[in-house]
Amino acid sequence: MPDFDIVGLGEPLIEFNQTRPGQPEFLQGFGGDTSNAIIAAARQGARCAYLTRVGADVFGEQLLQLWRDEQVDTSGVMIDPQAHTGLYFVQHGPEGHVFSYMRHGSAASRMHPEDLRHDMVERAAFLHVSGISMAISGNACDTVFAAIERARASGGQVCLDSNLRLRLWPVDRARAILREAMRMADIFLPSMDDMRHLTGHTDPAATLDWIRDAGASGIVILKMGRDGAVLDDGRNRHLVAGMAVEAVDATGAGDCFAGTLLARRARGDDWAGAVRYANAAAALSTRGYGAVQPLPTPAQVEAFLPGGAGAR
Repeated sequence: MPDFDIVGLGEPLIEFNQTRPGQPEFLQGFGGDTSNAIIAAARQGARCAYLTRVGADVFGEQLLQLWRDEQVDTSGVMIDPQAHTGLYFVQHGPEGHVFSYMRHGSAASRMHPEDLRHDMVERAAFLHVSGISMAISGNACDTVFAAIERARASGGQVCLDSNLRLRLWPVDRARAILREAMRMADIFLPSMDDMRHLTGHTDPAATLDWIRDAGASGIVILKMGRDGAVLDDGRNRHLVAGMAVEAVDATGAGDCFAGTLLARRARGDDWAGAVRYANAAAALSTRGYGAVQPLPTPAQVEAFLPGGAGAR
């Protein structure tokens, strides 16, 4: 049995989230897509570890303490005395949330394949990475692909979240690199919004056809926000309905979906049950501010699911 259910690799960030639209009041929290996903998985009882670099600053110390508090193994986290920990601001308005980042030259962007000299990737059932993990720098992208190769060589499964951020890289480069990564992934988690930019399609069926034609051969789950998610196992496609809530902040909903999905798969759920459970968790995560604080516990998700019995 692997030592870890899930190992995540990527860029953690300090978050400042606007609590009242139009007002200069910000709540300090934590973010970073793969870090959010790992914490979501850990709250669901999965055995998790995280791989990254943080700065030798107070924000790096806070992130390390956060992961320890959430029972996430930090043995693979490196402290970089020559770089800062990245951060971002979230502002809310009529068109939704707007992100402003201060991440250029961050410690996480200085990750190198040599940072994987430990065997943490090989000790996990799942490796979780994202488009952001590959977009923050060329050497970080190399690190992601090195981790993917190591996971595949050791029999682990690779989960890739598209998480397209066009501020970080041009669309042509993003399309080329994500196409290569999705070919290597056992699980691909694109969002409909991301794929609209990459493919030009607005129809879920056409989008999934494009993904398959691009070479994705594993499980594909197309995330469509409140409309749910389409599960494509290569033979059949099945819409798993979303769940309605009064949303406050959707900052970490997709990350919550990814982490919870992998936690439920590690627990033994079938794909439909895992997606149903992850949809519920993601919906619950939008009811509070910030990417991490609202991530739900198993009791909260099970109480929210119809019948209150959890995924079967």
